[in-house]
Amino acid sequence: MDNSNALPLGSAAVPPKERTTASRIKSIFSGSVGNMVEWYDWYVYAAFSLYFAKAFFPKGDTTAQLLNTAAIFAVGFLMRPIGGWLMGLYADKAGRKRALMASVYLMCFGSLLIALSPGYETIGIGAPILLVFARLLQGLSVGGEYGTSATYLSEMATKERRGFYSSFQYVTLISGQLIALAVLIVLQQVLTTEELYAWGWRIPFAIGALCAVVALYLRRGMEETESFTKKEKAKESAMRTLMRHPKELMTVVGLTMGGTLAFYTYTTYMQKYLVNTVGMSISDSTTISAATLFLFMCLQPIIGGLSDKVGRRPILIAFGILGTLFTVPILTTLHTIQSWWGAFFLIMAALIIVSGYTSINAVVKAELFPTEIRALGVGLPYALTVSIFGGTAEYIALWFKSIGMETGYYWYVTACIAVSLLVYITMKDTRKHSRIETD
Repeated sequence: MDNSNALPLGSAAVPPKERTTASRIKSIFSGSVGNMVEWYDWYVYAAFSLYFAKAFFPKGDTTAQLLNTAAIFAVGFLMRPIGGWLMGLYADKAGRKRALMASVYLMCFGSLLIALSPGYETIGIGAPILLVFARLLQGLSVGGEYGTSATYLSEMATKERRGFYSSFQYVTLISGQLIALAVLIVLQQVLTTEELYAWGWRIPFAIGALCAVVALYLRRGMEETESFTKKEKAKESAMRTLMRHPKELMTVVGLTMGGTLAFYTYTTYMQKYLVNTVGMSISDSTTISAATLFLFMCLQPIIGGLSDKVGRRPILIAFGILGTLFTVPILTTLHTIQSWWGAFFLIMAALIIVSGYTSINAVVKAELFPTEIRALGVGLPYALTVSIFGGTAEYIALWFKSIGMETGYYWYVTACIAVSLLVYITMKDTRKHSRIETD
């Protein structure tokens, strides 16, 4: 592993050579592609759960099986705070590059385990146990990936283009989800429904494990960030230093809460919502999700670049206001829509609103913390918040449906966005008050 850019802790900082635009873009690309593979592996679970739910659980009605898979989806989120903590510590001590490579190893193993696991009819209760273990590994990986990649992209970017470059974290995050859906669409065309239920759902997990090898190769060529190589040896433990920034920690929690819940509602859960509530076919729900996600992905650098001009705070406030006002009307109307285009336009409108959060949330968090705890400060509170609100989104939505009060979920999402709006209104604009320049 190439560690030529990392200094031993406690050594004198050597002025780095001037980084060219080409080398900067190459490192950002390598980090982003690895991020894409990570999120592809993570989202394949949600995209194919409609098919493999029957393989890992005893026979029952569709909603009950989806509740089981959604519960395990949520269990994977329980490991994300641990991943954010461990990988954040590692990234702040050993380097962003090393931590990013370690996260890919974990994701690769988790995907391979799901691809090879026997079903419930073969090993009984052992099947869901293996599924839980694999998701725990993937949760550990993704928990560490977010904070470290957000830190890496923000530190690698120039001050004037930081919003634009850091937005590629969500470009690759969404593209990972989009590729998962593309694989699903292709398999739906070349395999019968019976084949997908029987064994076809294993293919995307095997693809994810193989793609991780490519990600590892690309990440070996990444440069370490200048912020990390120039930092001095910490005088106290990282956790003790982190506790000296309670305001920043609570800001991360508050600004993440509504945004992550809205994101998971209109992306991972929406495919099931269209099938289980609206009554559309799996094929139609998949193509609608793919089309809206593609346009959503294209919006990220546009809005990220806009934040470099007008600031981060106005864009976050726009998301908060629009999300609070329109979540209930959009979901209520979507419930009654039967046409492909009607569902497409409603979901797209929701995702345009959510872009005000997704495009810049990574850079906002990175700009809050000093170098010595940046990966930890971004990763740990974010992972905790996503575990509580994002990881439980599908389960809570399905629970409201199971008790005949599905509209209760719409108001729950609205309330969380409203809380985040209060944070956006009271926080400083990190573009003008960035800790990345003041370290």
